[in-house]
Amino acid sequence: MILLCGIPSETPLRMVTSRVEEVGAPYVMLNQRRFAECEIWFELNHGEITGELRIADDVYKLREFTAVYPRMMDDRFLPELSDEPPDSPLRSYCRSFHDTLIRWMEITPALVVNRCAPMASNSSKPYQAQLIREHGFLIPETLITNDPELVRDFRAKHGRIIYKSISAVRSIVQVLGDEDDERLECIRWCPTQFQAFVDGTNLRVHTIGGEAFATAVRSEATDYRYATSQAGEPAALREVVLSDELKEQCLQLSKSLGLEFAGIDLKVTPDDEVYCFEVNPSPAFSYYEGNAGQPISAGVARHLASGLAICDRAVRSQN
Repeated sequence: MILLCGIPSETPLRMVTSRVEEVGAPYVMLNQRRFAECEIWFELNHGEITGELRIADDVYKLREFTAVYPRMMDDRFLPELSDEPPDSPLRSYCRSFHDTLIRWMEITPALVVNRCAPMASNSSKPYQAQLIREHGFLIPETLITNDPELVRDFRAKHGRIIYKSISAVRSIVQVLGDEDDERLECIRWCPTQFQAFVDGTNLRVHTIGGEAFATAVRSEATDYRYATSQAGEPAALREVVLSDELKEQCLQLSKSLGLEFAGIDLKVTPDDEVYCFEVNPSPAFSYYEGNAGQPISAGVARHLASGLAICDRAVRSQN
């Protein structure tokens, strides 16, 4: 049985749920917003995990779950807690429930897409960049600093540079312009990442279960996610087929990071050099599937269903 966790109306989770239904795999939906109706407990004895998950009036043995797809928002910001004081019993229960759920996901033998520990590499872009480089991808020349003069020297060297967050917190990638010079003093209180601008075609590659779905993005915007506001028109997305070498390189990168599902941001230069900017461990793939038509959600569903198949084979072999 597959466990889907999150807010059912959220587009990626809704799409995966539909695809899971299409493949006929049994599943349970855990709606985060109804946490007050849920309970979970587990214990670990001699390497075996036992426990139960209650969702409203239904109780499930944790060992029944062969795969998990957690796509959850930060539970501290759930709408049900918006009027709750910091020390309220409801807020405390919500945190305790989610903490126990996540701890179980980290140790369950079920297929989890993705566990928290492997996702942590994205919390530090500089750290993740070092791991990316080990797989043969180019990395833009990078400066992380809180010294405005170093930034000015870096810009003088490269001409066109961009800046963005170092952490996993989403930031809008921007080109550093002359108008930003006075604001550079602000980085003294917030070290910032600057990179040489790389010209070429943006490529998002989603890897899941040995499959790779590649989308080329054409836009004049620096950050194509905000193409309309930056360039006046939305980005144009189209499906592309990767070379066998690049596909394998992407799959190996995801595997080395311990990610079952990943969104890899690449840029291919006019000279066919491939730069990698980061690996997203919880990709909002619906933007790419909706605009380019690749069946990414179906790939996720197939991979989740494979957990059930693996479990069935294991049971048959024991018998």
